[in-house]
Amino acid sequence: MKKAELGRQNVQTFFNMKFLSLSLLLLLVNCGGKKSEAPPPAPAAAPTVERHEPATDNQLPTPGPIDYDTTQWTEITRLDPTILLDLRYATDNNFVKEKMYDCGRCFYRPDVAKALVRAHKALQKKGYGLKMYDCYRPRPIQWKLWNKVPDPRYVADPRKGSMHNRGMAADLTIVDSDGKELDMGTDFDFFGKEAYHAYTELPRQMLENRKLLLNAMSEVGMKHTTTEWWHYSYRAKTFAIDDWVWPCK
Repeated sequence: MKKAELGRQNVQTFFNMKFLSLSLLLLLVNCGGKKSEAPPPAPAAAPTVERHEPATDNQLPTPGPIDYDTTQWTEITRLDPTILLDLRYATDNNFVKEKMYDCGRCFYRPDVAKALVRAHKALQKKGYGLKMYDCYRPRPIQWKLWNKVPDPRYVADPRKGSMHNRGMAADLTIVDSDGKELDMGTDFDFFGKEAYHAYTELPRQMLENRKLLLNAMSEVGMKHTTTEWWHYSYRAKTFAIDDWVWPCK
């Protein structure tokens, strides 16, 4: 081979090698320096929804400071908050169709309240409980009722007073474990023979419900009234008629 031709081949090889090296360098730069693609953004978190349980019937607020004389009175729901309230005279759902109390609170003399709680706990062991329709009734409220219905067959004369005015009487019924009232044959404050304890022309279950209430009350010293299946009075001792009206919270 001639020297000139050999020289041309060497030059060509040199340039080929340079070109190859340059190509490899560019390839490495492009691959190594290429920014990696950012991962797709995570889906936005679902907004947090604050859930509140629905308030149940007769749900009581957390008790606040005691605002009454505890030597004279006991608020029954402080003693046992599982006792239900349906205080009819704090609404217009009563026989005079008018609200009598500014607010519904249930008070008794301390001994009476303790007796009612004992009855309530005894019923709870059988899957039942108590609901109050009316508790202590201040004599000023007795006057309001008397002025609406001045008939001693239905409303006690406030000049003599009633067991309610002494904090010794309870108008109440029995509820099941779901808070549903047992069927007693009539509503509260029904004025007729069907509400009498001696009235037996009712379905067997209604009579048994009344007997359940009668037995529970009798066992804690509460005496029934013959004409009202819902009315019971404490008889172990007596208390004075009172005019005290509870404050509204």
